Amino acid sequence: MPPPPSRSPRKLSALVLAAALGAAALGAPSPASAAPAADDGEYLVGRGIADVTGEAAETGMMGYSSFDQKTSGIHQRQRSRAYVVVDRATGKRVVYVNADLAMIFQSVQQGVIARLKERYGSLYGDENVLLSATHTHSGPGGYSHHVAYNLSVLGFQSATYRAIVDGIADSVAKAHDDLKPGTISLGTGTLTNASVNRSREAFDRNPAADRAAFPDGIDPAMTVLRFRQGEKDAGAISWFATHNTSITNKNTLISPDNKGYASYAWEHDHEGVRYLDNTPGFVAAFPNTNAGDMSPNLNLKPGSGPTEDEFENTRIIGERQLDKAREVYAGARPVTGGVDSRLTYVDMENVTVRGEYTTDGKEQRTCPAVVGASTLAGSVEDGPAIPGFEEGTRTPVASIIDALRIDTPSWLATCQYPKASLIPTGLLSNVHPVTPKILPLQIMKIGELYLVAGPGEFTITAGLRVRRTVAQELGVPLERVLLQGYANAYSQYVTTPEEYETQNYEGGSTLYGRNTLPAYQQEYARVAASLRQGTPIGRGTAPPDESARQFTFQTGVVYDNPPLGKSFGSVLTGPASSYARGSTATVEFATGHPKNNVRRGSTFLEVQRLEGGSWVRVLDDGDWETTYRWTRINGLTGTSKATVTWAIGADTAPGTYRIVHHGDAKNLLGKITPFTGASPTFTVSG
Repeated sequence: MPPPPSRSPRKLSALVLAAALGAAALGAPSPASAAPAADDGEYLVGRGIADVTGEAAETGMMGYSSFDQKTSGIHQRQRSRAYVVVDRATGKRVVYVNADLAMIFQSVQQGVIARLKERYGSLYGDENVLLSATHTHSGPGGYSHHVAYNLSVLGFQSATYRAIVDGIADSVAKAHDDLKPGTISLGTGTLTNASVNRSREAFDRNPAADRAAFPDGIDPAMTVLRFRQGEKDAGAISWFATHNTSITNKNTLISPDNKGYASYAWEHDHEGVRYLDNTPGFVAAFPNTNAGDMSPNLNLKPGSGPTEDEFENTRIIGERQLDKAREVYAGARPVTGGVDSRLTYVDMENVTVRGEYTTDGKEQRTCPAVVGASTLAGSVEDGPAIPGFEEGTRTPVASIIDALRIDTPSWLATCQYPKASLIPTGLLSNVHPVTPKILPLQIMKIGELYLVAGPGEFTITAGLRVRRTVAQELGVPLERVLLQGYANAYSQYVTTPEEYETQNYEGGSTLYGRNTLPAYQQEYARVAASLRQGTPIGRGTAPPDESARQFTFQTGVVYDNPPLGKSFGSVLTGPASSYARGSTATVEFATGHPKNNVRRGSTFLEVQRLEGGSWVRVLDDGDWETTYRWTRINGLTGTSKATVTWAIGADTAPGTYRIVHHGDAKNLLGKITPFTGASPTFTVSG
């Protein structure tokens, strides 16, 4: 299904010319004695964006855990957006990253920090770098070092992992190089038509005082940070809680989903950013907060609400976030205050929780991780998983995977009660990493805003309790503390103890038992106390690097072969001679396997217009109006085709156009050679 036409682009923002910043522009911390001039702002601000798109064909996708969902092309590319903020008075700095990914796994955090240390030494480390994901379910997977998250992808996919790690590191490097004197503003608002509670039964078990904070069962808060460099707007971060699952598990094209669309529309349509131009421009991130029970499918059915078209829903839910973010952005007020961060590693399977944080006032413990039967049911509102499993399952069930069942010791089943224990992944991880044990707990301060980096999916009430705990410890208003979900690592869900009792999908996926959330509250209070007091915190024991223990069952590319009588890049099906605006142009090319080259920072397609005798690129595979789809024609001969579509927008300039395909082919000796093919020309008229 071709995507709907884009909105009309806006005038390209003027580039900001750097003042002479000396060592500060190169990233060296400013001396504490070098206070900024009154009109410079108290911060250095930098922003950067880079491509993190992995393997675009025959790679399992991450998010829905569907073995059948494998990449077959690109709707829009995935990107990483980074911001570096330096307190010019103290020289302290922090890095915030939001990437169009399903999750930030510990493997990614370890890889990115290693890349940054190679380039910058001790300037950037895990304590002052926060990595977060939008939680799109339409990207290639296989980039975790834990078996549970690579299982449906058939193991570790090294090319996708490299694209993600290198892309995130590149976005940080661009932000680092972009540092200029600037200011930060903060605004808040509410958005009530972009989310719905998909686990209302569990939510309603929470105490009245918690439910009263969310009268409609949703977290409507939109929080926006506005960044300026001198007198020029540089970017924005707009936090809002909704699952990035407008696109269903039937889709096989890579897409950043509704939050990615919001970023694209602000950057591309409103600010004139063109990603392949590789010049600094406005960077707009749309991260998630405590979205564990928040769905964008307003009819509580996959791909449904507000319409029955998943791509149209993606655009609408994305545009609603965009419009509210821009409204809040316009009214944001300048903030002051330094930047700081604390991080500690906690073994979440072995936390003794004091009574002040438990629901019964007694000391309790977390448990070794267990995947519950409800986990395999999936969320029926966003993406059902394995048939035969249902949400709310509290007793063991017979299933087609009984042969894989691992007996859970009675003591562990008791600790995890009332979960229907299916797989004791914590015990299995003593042999090989299946799910994580040791997690990074981080709090980052940017001016007046505090981000609690949560390595999982917190429900809105779980997030509320963490925020209350941290706000009380810091002595700041609740609205100045956000739960940044999907950050630095991934350990599935975090529900309240009351929600855990229902054993809906979210409760079955709360790995460490009923007291998972109280353990987080206790440990985040410890991190917050260190931040408030300005004292160091014990780092704890970081998890090991498991990169050497990875495996894959996914076959690679053997060789490519064009159809008989054709060469790579040849047009197999050409366009019509002319198109009216509002129609769709389609061209098919002989191609090679996209795994030969993920073309990170580049494109598999171009829509070009003839201008003054030269061909000028107007669209690529990162744009909303285009799709690139790869299809295997003959597996024995290695023959495949690329289908490029262009949904011609109503605002498209009349003229002469062509569609270009870029690819790479592998011969029998393993040599990979790039090629380019171009379609016959055609005209577009009003």
